[in-house]
Amino acid sequence: MPTDHHALLQRPAGELAALVSAGEISATELATAVLERIAAVDPRINAFTDVDEQGALQAAAAIHAGDDRPLAGVPIAVKNNRAVLGLPVRSGGRITDKLVAPYDHHTTARLRRAGAVIVGTTALPEWGLLPTTEPLHREPTRNPWDLERTAGGSSGGAAAAVAAGVLPLAHGNDGGGSIRIPAACTGLVGLKPQRGRVSQGPETGENYLVVDGALTRTVADTALALDVLAGPELGDATWAPPHTETYRDALTRDLRPLRIGVLADPGLQGVEVSAASLTALGEVLELLQTLGHEVVEPQLAFPVDGRAFSDLMVDLFTDMASTQPRILGAAGKAMAGGQGPMEEADLDPLAWAVAQRAAARNATDAWQTKFMADGLARIVVGAFSPYDVVLTPALVTPPVTIGTITAGLDDPLEVFRRAEEFMAFSPVANITGLPAISMPTHVIDGLPIGVQAVGRACEEHVLLQLAAQLERELHWEDRRSPIASEIPR
Repeated sequence: MPTDHHALLQRPAGELAALVSAGEISATELATAVLERIAAVDPRINAFTDVDEQGALQAAAAIHAGDDRPLAGVPIAVKNNRAVLGLPVRSGGRITDKLVAPYDHHTTARLRRAGAVIVGTTALPEWGLLPTTEPLHREPTRNPWDLERTAGGSSGGAAAAVAAGVLPLAHGNDGGGSIRIPAACTGLVGLKPQRGRVSQGPETGENYLVVDGALTRTVADTALALDVLAGPELGDATWAPPHTETYRDALTRDLRPLRIGVLADPGLQGVEVSAASLTALGEVLELLQTLGHEVVEPQLAFPVDGRAFSDLMVDLFTDMASTQPRILGAAGKAMAGGQGPMEEADLDPLAWAVAQRAAARNATDAWQTKFMADGLARIVVGAFSPYDVVLTPALVTPPVTIGTITAGLDDPLEVFRRAEEFMAFSPVANITGLPAISMPTHVIDGLPIGVQAVGRACEEHVLLQLAAQLERELHWEDRRSPIASEIPR
């Protein structure tokens, strides 16, 4: 790949779309550059599950100068738990290799309509269960900042691709931190939108925990992606009220002084926040005060029993994730020529344990869990309500080494306990439905460290404005991982 094309791929998606529209570069040139970049670096980071070279070049050839769509000609990837017509929908599973999507998921279709060129799909842990991307049947996805460390999960492949300089933007989704965790691990911006902001159609009407979004290097690209993805589809049971302007327009307005709460302790006994995470949080708070914001003291205490909150999250995630092996897994097994019900050999140990746990629960259990979660969510939202935003560490620790969370455990479900020691600050936004953003504020000892901001209901624009203000001060868009910084030969 020519050096100038490598540098071009480091530019934001919005800028690339403008270059294509102006005729300064063609969509085919961009797609070719990305495909060459994937071939060069993906064997080391394992970000992609499938690369659609033919489909990408065909799509790019149909985009010409003068196309003013927001993502015209921009190469992107879709997380492999959303259908992309003609590609396998693996969802991280080992038996879904032949489960080929006969349609585009709603998010895929919206990205295509915005002019994006889909070059492939990205890796996730089996059924998206963990905050790392290490399914046992394939090589783990590795962090472009340090190949011995995780890129996070479950949108780990998306994060690795962007952080490695392969793509300016990649689709992801967040059911317990699955956008924000990998963003913090790899030095990216990761926004979990408000519950109901992005349609889950056509498969479901709503999802209590999960919402789709993107991983990017800049706040402007995150706003652009939200403008493309936000909004209901015909048949949705519920949806978030529409914002009064585009999120990109919101970035052009000055941010008012904010009242900021601080949550530095996740309220889980035995979970100790790392010095690096606390250092990043403290320095961001000092900076925000110099910018005119009010940081309220004393710090917040988590307003409910941390263990009860964590246990509810496991139950909610079990009930949600159980549908994937039942539906996708059975279909995948049938398409692969298998017969009969799902068996232990069909899944990784954790996915099998979750499936067995889900099978032992009944509708009353699931309803009671949802009822309890709603009650605890109201308490948390009430405790957060005096503040415009609540700042927390994005992660409890810096990105962990490969195998730290998954290795050496006789009880697969105990993996969830180990996971919370890494990402205990993430699930609060999923259970409450509130928007939250992970911001790549620091690099400490060569590793990205993020700070999370949780916003008020439906106020993604405030989070984006805050992140943009910090981006102007900290210039994180100029940082590059070691792999992204390599000059192609």
